[in-house]
Amino acid sequence: MGAMSPTHWLVLVVVVVILFGAKKLPEAARGLGRSARILKSEVSGLHEDEAKKAEPKPTPDA
Repeated sequence: MGAMSPTHWLVLVVVVVILFGAKKLPEAARGLGRSARILKSEVSGLHEDEAKKAEPKPTPDA
């Protein structure tokens, strides 16, 4: 039970090729890559926003 054996991976690859077709796999991989880049940039933007909120605001000297 645990990790997948090489045979499992081979069957999984064959099923994916049959379902999507060899011609559409590069296009799907590009789309997945674009989505991952967008997600990464959005997450880093959220981290930057949180860091800006955490910075202490300077108080004016009286």
